[in-house]
Parts: sequence; structure tokens; C-alpha cells
Amino acid sequence: MATKLWQPSAERIAAANMTRFMSFVNERHGLRFGAYPELYRWSVDDIPAFWAAVWDFLEIRASMPYTAVVDDLTRFPGAEWFPGARLNMAENLLRYRDDRLAYVFKGETTPTRTMTYAELYREVAAIVAALRSAGVRPGDRVAGYMPNMIETAVAMLATVAIGAVWSSCATDIGAAAAADRLGQIEPVVLFGVDAYLYKGKTFDCLSNTAALAGAMPSVRTVVVAHYAGDPEAELSAVRGGVRWDDFRAGTSGGAADIDFAQVSFSHPSVVMFSSGTTGKPKCLVQSGGGILLNQLKELVLHADLTRDDTIFYVTTASWMMWNWLQSSLGAGATILLYDGNPAFPDMDALWRLIEDAKVTVFGTSASYIHAIKAAGLVPKDQHDLTALKEICQTGSALSPEGFAYVYEGIKADVHFNSLSGGTDINGCFAIGSPTIPVYAGALQCAGLGMKIECYDAAGRPVRDREGELVCEAPAPPMPLYFWDDPDGKRYHDAYFDVYPGVWRHGDYVMFDSQTGGITFFGRSDAVLKPSGVRIGTAEIYNQVEHLPQIADSLAIGQDWQGDQRILLFVKLAEGEELTDELKAAVVKQLKEKASPRHVPAKIVAVPDIPYTLNMKKVETAVTNLLHGRPVTNRDALANPESLDYFEGLVAELQRS
Repeated sequence: MATKLWQPSAERIAAANMTRFMSFVNERHGLRFGAYPELYRWSVDDIPAFWAAVWDFLEIRASMPYTAVVDDLTRFPGAEWFPGARLNMAENLLRYRDDRLAYVFKGETTPTRTMTYAELYREVAAIVAALRSAGVRPGDRVAGYMPNMIETAVAMLATVAIGAVWSSCATDIGAAAAADRLGQIEPVVLFGVDAYLYKGKTFDCLSNTAALAGAMPSVRTVVVAHYAGDPEAELSAVRGGVRWDDFRAGTSGGAADIDFAQVSFSHPSVVMFSSGTTGKPKCLVQSGGGILLNQLKELVLHADLTRDDTIFYVTTASWMMWNWLQSSLGAGATILLYDGNPAFPDMDALWRLIEDAKVTVFGTSASYIHAIKAAGLVPKDQHDLTALKEICQTGSALSPEGFAYVYEGIKADVHFNSLSGGTDINGCFAIGSPTIPVYAGALQCAGLGMKIECYDAAGRPVRDREGELVCEAPAPPMPLYFWDDPDGKRYHDAYFDVYPGVWRHGDYVMFDSQTGGITFFGRSDAVLKPSGVRIGTAEIYNQVEHLPQIADSLAIGQDWQGDQRILLFVKLAEGEELTDELKAAVVKQLKEKASPRHVPAKIVAVPDIPYTLNMKKVETAVTNLLHGRPVTNRDALANPESLDYFEGLVAELQRS
């Protein structure tokens, strides 16, 4: 039986945006929904009516109304959303222009900076004018190679405001890897930074920015913001280089209005990059309208975000959660931006920040929660977390013990909103709701309007059994197309090659028929199959990482003597050794808490576990190495050097 960890109070349910939306739908359509499951079922049974209700409830601003919600739901992919509408994503995100705080920025050791909504509007107006003066036109691409700072958000908003297309990479990615991404879309302007901080050290960015601009002949102007470097640093080595302040000089003219380009709902506004480890990253072209509508749905309804909230998500500008966080402007909330190592100068760093800023919504990854749990942190005992009402978590599957730790070690009365979707849709398929219970190890529900299912190998919907996560109907945030994929073959092969007309997302899941919860077991392309029995890697991680001696782990399947055997790699907690006793404890834990089939054939200690830039474990890269297949895109990893150790193990693991 699933363990219930949290039940929202009647007062919280009554005050939730989700409840207000349900009443809005009931009144509009003469319905009598009283609970989330009823609302969800309607949202996927009458998809046009649902998205029309979201549009109106969120008060989406458009200069021209739409003529239909969607042209043809049977065209999947290819359905067109809200034809006829003319709007601008940035205009909707900048609807508030008062003296409330829009941004609070904190670097590791830098003074806190703030910006009000009025100041934000004026700053975006200045950069809009500068971009137009630089010849940027609707449809042109503008790129960011920047930390998670206010200027990065301003550059994105200004780009979208003029109808251009934004894409970004964080500065911890090398110039060659950034060029593999950004170079594909041929940007005309590149935003960069002089330097950034990490673990108390300053890292110069000008040489990498110069190399990146040099690798992209399309770039005409490189705008360099000041953060952690010398504000007077020489820019002569950066082709087309200009300082941020000089770029905007003479363009602000006081509180000038922004002439927001009115574009179609399906106008390309953002390019995201896949985190695959074979070949160049795929460029996912996404519409401003689709991102705006879906992300505000998730933030306002599922995360219950309001003007009174301060939201903080640990992210970089490479991750889709950065885009998701910026959409909080549309709800009028205050966004806390943090750039640096979450554990600098110690594991309590973020909790001091959460306490001081009175954060109400905190977002992080499963790996961070497991790390502070393993370190023995009990934030509720060391910090005043009175303001904290919600913790969001994504990146990879979190163990039931990780769920329990949130309530035991952080706060007992908090909405734990575990969510999962991905870069592919810049949003979520499964998510939480503040109006329903939280059960250990499971995401609370399917997202409104996302017609998801769990399929068995024959493509039949199943409950209470593991299977493939699929989506049976189009949704606005799905990519318009892949860049440089004129016949749509790469797009089709990525999502529709297994189940025709159905999006296969690549996650291994189980839908609980009793609670409605959804448990994730890892990527389906990394599913283990010893003796033909399917095992999700998260089933192993959830047990192994419960042991305090193990900080992280990675399980893969190795072809072996006509079958497959499981190899388990463990990153040990500081000061620990992989003794025979610890190996025996791992075996005992898996055998008793999972099954004998989950027990690995070998347990090997490694110094680090590889992760993508999107904070997902990379089983496939290690699997490829051990089977003699190349890993051609190491730069898709947050820590590519971690693979070096695995390479040294290949010969031994192929012999015995």
C-alpha cells in the first residue's frame, strides 16, 4: 500500500488556484466537478474546451483573438494551436510594471541585487531598442552564454519581445560544446559575461566567449555583461564585443513603452537542446504561445503560484527549468536567482538563502535531496522555514525514502510537488496539485490537458504494472519541429516510431489505480532485462542510496554470455570504502527490499556518476562504453570527466 505523507487542509484546498479554476470551469460549462480526477478527465476528454478555459482564466493578452483552439487533434504531430491569435510571450510575462520585486539575484560571494517589475520593464525596453538598432528582426536568433543572473532573463525577454528566437547555454559548458548547440541555429547576437563564480573561485569567460563567437560566423554583436570579472576588461579579442552598459546607452529614454511584436501563437520563440550523448544535440524549436500557456498553467494551477510568492529553483540557463522559472513573472511572483554551487561554502548554504529571502516555493533535484539526506542535514531544526509552502523536485526519480525525508527533515506541512516532463516540451507530463495527497515515491497526478498513459509492450494501457509513458494527444508545448529537419523524420523518429500517432516519451513508469499517482523508474532505454525480466534502474537506486555509505549510484545492463547481467557502480560517501561488508549490505538491501533479480553481478566503486546538463543520470553513455560503442557527445554531460574512470574499467569488465 502507498504511504500517504501529506494531506492538504480544507483551508488550503479552498484557497488554491486549482480550486478557483475548477469553479471557473464549472460555472462556464454548467458542470459540478468537486475533485481533481474529475477535472483532469474532462481536460483530456474535451481538450479544446480545456485549453480555452486556461487561456481565459490566465487572462492571456492577445491583440487578435484566435479563430479556433486547435485545427485538428488527429494530426499528431502537426496540430496547430490557436490559429488567428496574435500575441507576444514577453508582453504577457511583463504585464506587471509596479514596484514589487521581480528578481532577487545572489551569487556565491557577491552582494545581493534586486530589480522591481518597473525596473525590469525599463531594462527590457532598453535592450529591445538596442537589439532593434543592431538590426535584429523577427525570426532572427539571439543566444545567451551566461550564468543564472538577471541580465540573462532580460536578454531573453527582450529577444522574445521583438519576435526573435532565444536559446541559451550556461557558462560551465565549454566553448566547443556551446558551439555544437548554438552554432546550429546561427545566432546574430550573442550575450555573454565577463566571469562567474563557482566554489569560491572566479572563472574568466571572455576567452570562451571569444572562441564561441569565432566558431559562429553568423554572430555580428557580442554583448558582455559584468558579473565577477574586471568591469574594465579589454574586449578587443571578442569579435563584435560591446559592454552591456554601452550596448544599451542612449536607448532607454526613461520609461519608454515596448513595441511588442505581435506574432502567431505558433511563432518560434525558444530553441532547446536535447541532452543525448550521441551526435550533436537535437534543436527543439518551441512556440512562445505554447510555452507561455503551458508553463503558466503549471505554475499557477499546479504549483499554486501567486503575487505573494517568492520562487527559487536551483538551475542553470542550460536547463528547461530556467525557462520554466522565468514564466513565474506572468504570475507576478518574485523570482530568486542563485548562481553557484548549492553546497558552497557548506551544505546549509541554500537553506540560509531560503530562510533569509522567505522563499515560499523551492525547486531542486532528486540528487540534491539525496545528498543532504546522506549528509544528515535536518533543515527544519536549523532554519526558520515558516514561509516555505511548497518544494518542487525534478531531474530524476526520487526514492520513497527521499519523499519521507522531505517531511521528516525539512517540513511536515509542505506541498511536495514532484514533477516530470522534460526539455522536449519545456514542461511537465506528470506533476502535483495542492488539492490532493502526496504519497511516498509517486508524482501526484497527470498534468491537466496532458493525455498520458502507461503502455505495456503491446501498446495497451495498464495500471499497477510498469510500462512506457506515452501521450495520446497533442498539447500546445510540444515542439513545432526540429531545427534542420525539413521532412520531419528526426522529429518522428524521436517520439512516434514505436506507437504510430502516439508520443513515446522514453520513461518507464507505473500508474497507481488507487491513488492516481505515477511512479517513475528511469529512462526506458536504460531498462535492465536480466533473463528477460524488465527492471527500472530507479528501483535499484531507491534501495541502494538508502544506505548512508553510498552517496550516488548507477546501474547498467551488460550483455554477458547470451544474457544480460547488472553492473552497479557506487559513489561512496566521504570517508567510506567499498568493503566486503558494504557489498553484502547492498546485496541484502536489494534482495529483501526489491527482489533477488535486482542484485547486481558486480559492485564497483567509482569517483563520480555522470549526469546530463539536465540533471539526469547517464546510464546509456556508460552502457555504450562497456559495449565498445562511442560516446560522441561528452559535452552533453555536466561532468564529462566522470567517464574517464569508466573507460579504464572497460577491459576488466569485459573479461570477468
